[in-house]
Amino acid sequence: MNCQNRTVRRTVVAIAAAALLGTAGTLPAAAAAHRPAPAVITGHAPTLVPEAGVWDASHHRFLLGSLRHGTVSAVALDGSVRTLVQDPALTEIAGLRIDPVHRRVLVTDLDNGIGERSSAATLGKIAGIGAYDLDTGRRLFYTDLAAVAGDGGSHLANDIAVAPDGTAYVTDSFAPVVYRVDPDGTGSVLLRDDRLTPAPGTYGLNGIVYREGHLILGKWDDGTLWRVPLRDPAGLRPVRIADGGALLHLDGIAARPDGTIAGVTNAFFGTGRDAEVELRSDDHWRTARLTAVRPSVDATPTAVTTGPAGVLYQLSGGLADANAGHPGDAFTLRRV
Repeated sequence: MNCQNRTVRRTVVAIAAAALLGTAGTLPAAAAAHRPAPAVITGHAPTLVPEAGVWDASHHRFLLGSLRHGTVSAVALDGSVRTLVQDPALTEIAGLRIDPVHRRVLVTDLDNGIGERSSAATLGKIAGIGAYDLDTGRRLFYTDLAAVAGDGGSHLANDIAVAPDGTAYVTDSFAPVVYRVDPDGTGSVLLRDDRLTPAPGTYGLNGIVYREGHLILGKWDDGTLWRVPLRDPAGLRPVRIADGGALLHLDGIAARPDGTIAGVTNAFFGTGRDAEVELRSDDHWRTARLTAVRPSVDATPTAVTTGPAGVLYQLSGGLADANAGHPGDAFTLRRV
């Protein structure tokens, strides 16, 4: 009888200890979910040079893509960094989006001469998209979009928009092309239009977002916005903006929950200005108006992303220094 009581007591203690350990394991995550969004997140990782970022709400972290290493890093609110995706097929990463339907992160692959794997043979010739498991970083597919374009010309896959069904759309900064990538990785040319051709020696199409059955495209060289109806991509039209000059060198853009679009302009190559901009449309993006232009504290911002509690952050990863051959170790996510 005494032996049985001791066994019962040991069992109860073990169950209680397991419960306590389980609670202890979940407390930090629960606490993190309710922690106020910091004003500034400063991270350090050897020559990371992140160009784009997204908020991964399911893991309460940012994901940043590295131009230098071709990796995806998970960044906590305290600025700590760990590598999530390390795929030797990737040269540089610019665009980065989460596909929540399929629980994966999508990245663009390119060679802009900044990456460690950059080469004379691939410089300005790579346009690819890779899909990776959001939990493990395992590769799910890689699609060569330059091969899809099939013209043998210069290509640079820049940014990604994801439709509600997981279909991805990718801009090409060196060609007047927008690609469509089905959820299984099958790629095709959605649109090719000479009006989207970049000015010589610079970048054309850059940021892209999905809005109400349309794509909104930003063009870096001239700061124009373009509207693409997905049911009729040939219906491509410029978005009329009263003060379009404020969007010169428009880089990354992001769709906001309130229907607006936020973005950043930068002074990369010495012209333009470092700023965060916000746009609103009342006619499904046939026209738009600037509702905010905020000068950037940090040099050469390249992206904006929603963070915890819907707060907007601006990313500055040291692009100008890296392009000059001096990649740094620090990056900044600053609350707008």
